[in-house]
Amino acid sequence: MNPGELRHRIEVWGKEQIETELEEMDFIDSKLKTIWASIIPQTGNLQKGQVETILTNTTHKIICRYSAAKDITSDMYIKFRGQRFDIKYILNPYFKNELLEIFVEQVIE
Repeated sequence: MNPGELRHRIEVWGKEQIETELEEMDFIDSKLKTIWASIIPQTGNLQKGQVETILTNTTHKIICRYSAAKDITSDMYIKFRGQRFDIKYILNPYFKNELLEIFVEQVIE
């Protein structure tokens, strides 16, 4: 893999356990790490819903180094330039432990 292809700086977000004022355990969203990656658009479609609303479904593939992203799980999400991407599944191609392919779906808020 050419390191120059990893030109996007992405943030990995997930749930972090905290203790509240009442000494109860709760979970909040927090930024876990920032890594270099490559983002490749895969597919996209428009769907018309009720009352002329338009829904979009855009999926991307994010490629990053295995060593930087080996602890990423599918219950986390990725932010890039203010956009949120929910993780659908993660592939380790040929089980080489060189890079990870993270397949995501863009969330339109």
